[in-house]
Amino acid sequence: MANLIDIRRRIRSVKNTQQITKAMKMISAARLRRAQDRILAARPYALELRKVIGNIAARAGGRLRHPLLEKRPEHKVLLVVVTGDKGLAGAFNSNVLRRAAETIGRLPGVELLLLGRKGADFYRRRSYPIRNSYTSLFTNVKVEQAHEIATDLIQAYTEKQYDAVYVIYNQFKSLMAQELTVETLLPIQTPPAEELEGAAREYIFEPSAEAILEELLPHHIGIQVYRILLDSQAAEHAARMAAMDSATRNASEMIDRLTLRYNRARQAAITTQLIEVVSGANALEG
Repeated sequence: MANLIDIRRRIRSVKNTQQITKAMKMISAARLRRAQDRILAARPYALELRKVIGNIAARAGGRLRHPLLEKRPEHKVLLVVVTGDKGLAGAFNSNVLRRAAETIGRLPGVELLLLGRKGADFYRRRSYPIRNSYTSLFTNVKVEQAHEIATDLIQAYTEKQYDAVYVIYNQFKSLMAQELTVETLLPIQTPPAEELEGAAREYIFEPSAEAILEELLPHHIGIQVYRILLDSQAAEHAARMAAMDSATRNASEMIDRLTLRYNRARQAAITTQLIEVVSGANALEG
């Protein structure tokens, strides 16, 4: 009987967990829809802005000099690690942290900028130099937050505190796929020449190419940071939805197994009781 009570208790516990995972899946699905709309709306603008900057730089014939375009030998590097603020998203955070560890091992003089609570908690317990950390970013990603982070990066790079800025994040591809990406944020990478051939034309700059780039380049960094945050937010919701869906299905399978085990144990208990009753009746007759 004690065994039956334990199995019933466990079935009840798994059912309660299943209700939680099912609710979390529905919440992530609703949030994913909004996050997906935002990243799909922001991505074309960010990519087109990169092409415009590449076109301007190419048509200027290499005459332009700007601190954000300057490539230097890498002696000290800032690595931006983008994780989520919460767990229960499968391998979403662990994949980023694993790739960050590999990247730290091959880059010189690495310092970290941490975006997301999971990354901040992970590296706070380890002896890595941390420039800054931002948490609670992904409840509602805002352009103002992205530009604040971008301003800090631009200032650090123009003051030559770092020779390059890399970012590691999960790029949203689809509901079922997120691509772990390592991207160079600074110096600004212009598109290769083959991407610019289709847009080959002469430009008349007003007031000047230098003045235009002076306005565009900082804005470009802010938009790229914003895009990365939106990508990571959408990828996190997609990963959590998939993880909770898998957990819900696993709970259903476990409930089925426990129910079968319970029925067998109950049948065995009833059979034992019947045998005892029959044996007692036979003893009384004898």
